[in-house]
Amino acid sequence: MCIITVKFFKKIQVKPNVKRIAIFASGSGSNAQKIIEHFQKNKDVEVSIVLANRPDAYVLQRADNFEIPTHVFDRDEFYHSDEVVKLLQSLNIDLIVLAGFLWLIPENLIKAFPTKIINIHPALLPKFGGKGMYGNRVHKAVLEAAEQESGITIHYVNEHFDEGEIIHQSKYKIEQGDDVDMIAYKGQQLEHLHYPKVIENLLKKMSK
Repeated sequence: MCIITVKFFKKIQVKPNVKRIAIFASGSGSNAQKIIEHFQKNKDVEVSIVLANRPDAYVLQRADNFEIPTHVFDRDEFYHSDEVVKLLQSLNIDLIVLAGFLWLIPENLIKAFPTKIINIHPALLPKFGGKGMYGNRVHKAVLEAAEQESGITIHYVNEHFDEGEIIHQSKYKIEQGDDVDMIAYKGQQLEHLHYPKVIENLLKKMSK
């Protein structure tokens, strides 16, 4: 039996005509924070909950700082129950945003939120994608392949890692002497710039 424990700082009220975002993350959550900040003063959009698969993920502290409800789940709850789906449905979530979330999304969640789950990948898909390709693993592979450019890809999520329909890509040039840290830095700047804007545009299209 799975027990849901959600940390609430305030009573959640489902406001009419407000688009609601759920963010999934596994680590630090810098993208999650940029998204939260982007919509903080937007009366038409709110980040309703942040979910993590690790109780020590720093993204939970970032959410706490903004008094956003959080929920931590384990592998059994995520893959062998409908509890996470039910939680999101109870909050009337309009868009699920993966921000450094490392687990494959299960079929029940994809079916419950068709074309409403998006992810950001730190390379120009279809290059350097797939299982195990995340974070500096991607940047190291890009560097070892002697690529002259890399970038970010924002895409819809399906049942396979990094294979969903592409929504947006942005590029940066890899200069001679760039190392993994510099490539990661350049990519993160693009992520922070574009991810909140792409999310906002998707939500606007939903409203039409």
